[in-house]
Amino acid sequence: MPDHRKLGRELNLFDTDPLIGSGLPYWLPDGAVVRHLLEEYIRGEERRAGYRHVYSPVLGKRELYEISGHWSHYRDDMFPPMDVGGEQMVLRPSLCPHHALIYRSRSHSYRELPLRMAELGGMYRAELSGVLGGLSRVRAINLNDAHIFCTPEQAAEEARAALDMIRRAHEALGISPCYYRLSLPGDGGKYVDAPWERSVEVLREVLDDLPYKEVDGEAAFYGPKIDVQFHDHAGRELTLSTVQVDFYQPERFDLHYIGPDGAKHRPVMVHRSIIGSVERAVALMLDHNGGAFPAWLAPVQVVVLPVSESELPHAFVVLQRCLELGLRAEIVADGSLGARIREHRLVPYQAIIGPAEAAHDEISVRLRDGSRLDARPAEEVLARLAQ
Repeated sequence: MPDHRKLGRELNLFDTDPLIGSGLPYWLPDGAVVRHLLEEYIRGEERRAGYRHVYSPVLGKRELYEISGHWSHYRDDMFPPMDVGGEQMVLRPSLCPHHALIYRSRSHSYRELPLRMAELGGMYRAELSGVLGGLSRVRAINLNDAHIFCTPEQAAEEARAALDMIRRAHEALGISPCYYRLSLPGDGGKYVDAPWERSVEVLREVLDDLPYKEVDGEAAFYGPKIDVQFHDHAGRELTLSTVQVDFYQPERFDLHYIGPDGAKHRPVMVHRSIIGSVERAVALMLDHNGGAFPAWLAPVQVVVLPVSESELPHAFVVLQRCLELGLRAEIVADGSLGARIREHRLVPYQAIIGPAEAAHDEISVRLRDGSRLDARPAEEVLARLAQ
């Protein structure tokens, strides 16, 4: 596998600067295109699945994370508190406490459940310098996170639906996991006193028709989880997508809904992340596809290559048509045609325009695999590419 750290810089997707700091990459224009497309894709998938999107602050009072359990069980991975106006504020290591508060801010009936709340939000982890690397392990994370508040009877169905969405997303991104992991608690004081067996039972039911491994010591501090595991360029194992069933935080935040009997009942909180963090998703795609993104996700979808300067005016006409159709396109005219083809070998479609194509308003398309399609009318070709 190629190394995404080297490839991402060569393709002008991302970079770092010591004045910003380790584990804090910035996105260059082509990388920003990929990130934006990923975000729009997953938001669209979530909307179609009945999720509602929210925004929440990246800061919270220390007290918030004391209630959630992060402060006592996860503090070593958090940035230190900041004293602001006599209060201690903390960069959030997770979005779930904020979403619990959003749920708690309104009363809810059983008729509203499941309530699916999603956010593509920032969170921060105080990772040690020795484990930081490219986009796969960073300190500022943009996570595709969501929390489903549901009845205990709905938890398995919601977790299963999340896992189905995860599989569809991986297919769309062109990546394949190495295995599914049921992450269970281990020994030591990392884990809270929670109804673990109920959560494990739900997740085993969800994984029933899939090959998976049970691994002790990899659970979240508040509950077990399904982790979808990938290998990076060096063969290291990384988690991208997760599904978790949590009975602990609804209790800590005193969440409830009004049941059909008119009494208060405790919801279950299903945590799930479909594409994980945007950073790690892009890192794994680069490791797996060598920079050959699926056409819908490629920073440049069409490169227009005039054979000589004589075809340049028509190339600009073709470029304008591409842009009007919503295709991400550019013209490259400098250098020999062979050199330009090689340099842009990762672009899904190369629109080659020679004297005959310019005279008849046609395009010859060269595909990324090296095959070439016969010249066809430009309008027909571009409409097909846009579709």
